[in-house]
Amino acid sequence: MTSSTPVSPAYAAVPAEGARIPGLSPVLAEVVRSGFVEGVHRGSLVVLAADGSVEFALGDPSAPVYPRSANKPMQAAAVLRAGLELSGERLALAAASHSGETFHLDLVRTMLTEFGLPEDDLQTPPDLPLDPVEAEAYLASGQVRDRITMNCSGKHAAMIAACAANGWPTDSYLAPEHPLQLLVLDVVQRASGENVAHVGTDGCGAPLMALSLTGLARAFRSFVTAAPGTPERAVADAMRAHPEYVAGTRRPDTWLMREVPGVLSKMGAEAVQAVALPDGRALAFKIDDGALRALGPVLARVLRMMGVEAPVLDRIAAQPLLGGARQVGEIRAAF
Repeated sequence: MTSSTPVSPAYAAVPAEGARIPGLSPVLAEVVRSGFVEGVHRGSLVVLAADGSVEFALGDPSAPVYPRSANKPMQAAAVLRAGLELSGERLALAAASHSGETFHLDLVRTMLTEFGLPEDDLQTPPDLPLDPVEAEAYLASGQVRDRITMNCSGKHAAMIAACAANGWPTDSYLAPEHPLQLLVLDVVQRASGENVAHVGTDGCGAPLMALSLTGLARAFRSFVTAAPGTPERAVADAMRAHPEYVAGTRRPDTWLMREVPGVLSKMGAEAVQAVALPDGRALAFKIDDGALRALGPVLARVLRMMGVEAPVLDRIAAQPLLGGARQVGEIRAAF
């Protein structure tokens, strides 16, 4: 890091001893090329039984991690608890890491207009669409990085709207001490059943609250088991009814929620995944090196261990390795 690179206070305050040592985690996925294991991805995972008890674990699911965007359902529940009226596709988009497809961007703009908010109020960093296909088409059309194109723009639109509805400052809505972010903190801790271990800054600029993987799985379980009419259940229902707004047409979260009834699924950056089944069972895992390519194979394997059988799991698990423009290997689960 050069001296010209800005360092946020949150980053600078993180003690080095707080980090886990990836080498101590078990291998969750193998990189196999031409019949030869050329690499591995290590991590930790946990599976909860329907009653919330730990049924299966690998690695150390009690160690805190940053769930990244897997925290978004809890952030969406917080804007509802703040009194914002959102439902359907709009609520799903508030919990989204959207792909930047046209229907995502159109709805973010519609939400801002409905709440009387200018696009300039968004404090998301300018970015390209998250989906590579969308990003290529976006650049080919001559467009440039934009705040609304960033995958968290739906969440930010909902946060600003909640602030405006309560008379809270909108220019500081990302500050950890802001009333909205304190409400997010309360929702996260209640849903997970544990105290947040650390508060950092996410890629979109919002406060990022560290949980154990067990706490993250417990939070997702609490959303699908919540009573109808509660903010948590409203978020879960909106995500499951409109999964294409949570992710995108070419994303595993969408495929899983669309094809396995009642499943709640959300991934996060640095290879975090959380899923809850309608019967209250749940899972969460993190790949230590942050390799997103390992998510699908590991997720499909865990779901099959939990008794989920659906054709979509083959699609989610598929992570081919190419050589000379043809498949010569794959990334596969190793447990």
